[in-house]
Amino acid sequence: MSLSHMKYFQKQKTIATNHGQEVIIYRLVVEDEANVLDEWSKHLREHYCLDEEIDILRSGSGLSKEDYLNRIKFPDSGTSMGAAIMSGDFSEILVHDYIEFVQGYYTTRTRYSRKVNRNSSTMGSDVLGYKCIDTIKSNKNDELAILEIKAQSSESKPKSKLQDAVDDSAKDEVRVAESLNAEVQRLIDRNRFEEAKVVQRFQNKTDRPYRVKFSAVAVHSSTSFCEELVKIVDIAGHPDTNVNLLVIYSDKLMEFIKDMYVRASKC
Repeated sequence: MSLSHMKYFQKQKTIATNHGQEVIIYRLVVEDEANVLDEWSKHLREHYCLDEEIDILRSGSGLSKEDYLNRIKFPDSGTSMGAAIMSGDFSEILVHDYIEFVQGYYTTRTRYSRKVNRNSSTMGSDVLGYKCIDTIKSNKNDELAILEIKAQSSESKPKSKLQDAVDDSAKDEVRVAESLNAEVQRLIDRNRFEEAKVVQRFQNKTDRPYRVKFSAVAVHSSTSFCEELVKIVDIAGHPDTNVNLLVIYSDKLMEFIKDMYVRASKC
């Protein structure tokens, strides 16, 4: 199964960096299709708050559904920090969609719903994806995908966000154990015990070997995307010599992101 907005992911090309690594370039080409955008906004909203839970969660506040989402759950786009977190959250969710619906990984999608501060990012690896044949009988070909995402959604001067993602991805080798544990805890909190077993399969690489795939991803507006900056990205400082490199860009991305959160609040 796939979501209808995945048709907006359009692969543009693959380019080579000056150091010989391949970078896959996708463009997100969004159409003005109300039914698709409504489905997409519901999908976005439920990363923060399941529709079946929203009434009981807001009951003590006296807030409407829309106000509860905008004041308590969603990042505040009216502040510079909130806008940055909104851009980062949306970009990470976009990459969750990519690895699930394009690359076929399982993702827990538990990262955003238990934030204490809506204008802060959740600690740990940005996106984790799992390919697991059997949670009981391990297979050395099972895969853990670890993705670091950096976003520049504003219409601003291009920055080397892909290089930033590569540099921060190098830290994932250290923090992955904590990130896996956090995913297990969040799944157990939701009584999703079978899914927790999938993640637990990857918590002991020494006794139950598997393959790890590191990826660095940059999400840009069309204005902030610069192919020349992509070409000079260097993965020499990364512990993995085969880091996957991906760029996703879209027109007027920050404006679109803000519009999507507004749409998502209109329950």
